Amino acid sequence: MSTPQERGEFGTQGARPGGGSRERVLARVRAALADVPAREAPEDVAVPRAYTPAHGQGATVDLLVDRLVDYRAHVHRVAPEELAERIGLALAHRRAHRVAAPADAPEEWFARTATTVVRDGGGLDVAELDGMDGVVTGCAVAVAETGTIVLDAGAAQGRRALTLIPDYHLCVVRADQIVDGVPQALPRLDPARPLTWISGPSATSDIELNRVEGVHGPRTLEVVIVE
Repeated sequence: MSTPQERGEFGTQGARPGGGSRERVLARVRAALADVPAREAPEDVAVPRAYTPAHGQGATVDLLVDRLVDYRAHVHRVAPEELAERIGLALAHRRAHRVAAPADAPEEWFARTATTVVRDGGGLDVAELDGMDGVVTGCAVAVAETGTIVLDAGAAQGRRALTLIPDYHLCVVRADQIVDGVPQALPRLDPARPLTWISGPSATSDIELNRVEGVHGPRTLEVVIVE
């Protein structure tokens, strides 16, 4: 007569009889790693990356704009010399009196606005950020196919809380930061950094598909693409 383990009643060789899902998953992991040398590190194994990096769905900037608009973001395309004016117009349209910005955001971004810009070097608390009329930052990279903007707390981006708490986020994206697909974006990013992936304004839906915006981050996303 065969045993329960031999009949597969517990699903995985080495799983403890009567164990739950956790034990079964861990047993499968141990079985998969059984022939891995003890000194082998992840970087010792070549990972095949023959997948398609992009799908040629159109001109990169045009595609990003299309995706962002579809996500209900407000998008503007400007020349470098028009950036300050566009930021000023956007903040004036929002009637923004005080906005936060990373400590290292370029001064020239705000040369054409009467809005008070509060530089954050990590000292603003949650209540202070929540009281701001918005935040202005740059980004690390943008993905056209998915309409995604990625922040990594690098230059002109600030810490994660800076772009998650205020209800309005104006993000400056340079054309050279835009790539077609996610596989092209990943080599530009350091997985050890705090990555924030933004695809339009923060939104969620309940079981009846009622859309609610502003639950997990800014209710309004405005993007200025500098070409």
